[in-house]
Amino acid sequence: MDAIVAALSEQHAELAELLSGLDEPGWATPTPSCPGWTVADVVVRLAQTDELASASARGAIESGFSELFRGGADNVDEAAEMMVVHERGQSGAELFERWRANADEMRQVLAVTDPHARVQWVSGELSARTLATTRLAEAWIHTGDVAEALGVEREPPTRLWHIARLAWRTVPYGFARAGRDAPGPVAFELRGPNGETWDFAPDGVATTVIRGDAIDLVRVAAQRADPADTSLGGEGPDVDAVLELVRTYA
Repeated sequence: MDAIVAALSEQHAELAELLSGLDEPGWATPTPSCPGWTVADVVVRLAQTDELASASARGAIESGFSELFRGGADNVDEAAEMMVVHERGQSGAELFERWRANADEMRQVLAVTDPHARVQWVSGELSARTLATTRLAEAWIHTGDVAEALGVEREPPTRLWHIARLAWRTVPYGFARAGRDAPGPVAFELRGPNGETWDFAPDGVATTVIRGDAIDLVRVAAQRADPADTSLGGEGPDVDAVLELVRTYA
């Protein structure tokens, strides 16, 4: 858990650097990867879900999910949109302080939570370590959305290892969420940002192997890239299905 919380701290610092000093027009900049949302909307989303994650780690998530589905939303995406719209109108300075306070609190709560403890989240129960990693994944995704909106280039960080591992471990969840039969054993053989090898393999023999750059894999898992436009490929019967359904979010 310590390594993931440290990675979260680094990710939050990267986002804070992008947001610090933005004027109101900057906060109102549209985000191409989140159609209909501005930079402010993306940060509202992070502030809200960080609050929910803190509640989850404390065992108080039921009230949080009542808030998540306010207004009779039919699914998580619809609920998220409604929550963001409901909280529009804060100034950039107010929003920045809210997000930073919630992010700091979440890291503090996660740091003292048993990584193996079972906690409630959108998709059901999961380990506290997995919850922390999903928070890292969402923070990284939305940091990229903000950077893209502001025209800032980023270098892929080595902390993507945690997100790539999450994508590999949750392949069965991606299939189940889509109502598809689980694939056979899947392995990832990825190149990290500095050319290092990141291998994730099941016990026994993998029937499907995904290969390529880790940055491409996590962008595909975040629905920020089409697999056909990346370095990703592989061998085995489930390559196309894995690349279609892999995800790092609920």
